[in-house]
Amino acid sequence: MCAHQPPCPSAEGPDRDAALVVSAHPEQGWSLLCNGTIVFDDTGELLPDGRVIPPTRATPSRSSHLAVAA
Repeated sequence: MCAHQPPCPSAEGPDRDAALVVSAHPEQGWSLLCNGTIVFDDTGELLPDGRVIPPTRATPSRSSHLAVAA
């Protein structure tokens, strides 16, 4: 699938996120990597075989963006 040299890591490997982005959709919060993995802004992933990798970091809570008026 990958024509890059050296080839991108496979979707099955632990380094799958190092593959090159072939289609970015920041307005929708996701990108498609060369190895077929879809990565989401919240760090979750959808692998080509349909497996879901849950986010590895928590998303900021709404209250963390609020400013306190003085």
